Amino acid sequence: MFTPPLSSGALHGITRGTAIDLLAELGVPTSEPNMTRYDLFNADECFLTGTGAEIVPVVKIDQRVIGNGKPGPVTKKVVKAYHELTKVSGERIAKR
Repeated sequence: MFTPPLSSGALHGITRGTAIDLLAELGVPTSEPNMTRYDLFNADECFLTGTGAEIVPVVKIDQRVIGNGKPGPVTKKVVKAYHELTKVSGERIAKR
């Protein structure tokens, strides 16, 4: 899984960090290369993270279909793992 580096302006968010941790637990390596729109257009799958949105599959960017136009298997796994962590276990992610 690729994610833009923090140095490119990506927010150092709790949800982003949690998704990266969960992907590691699922055996999905992550990398933080500088990315272009071309990289997104040619991705097999894509998702966004955010506090309110949590983890949201992206199936189209600028009218271009990503992958097969449906949430991919890695996205589905990380969404499920995130929901289990936050909804089922009730585990706190961040300390106040």
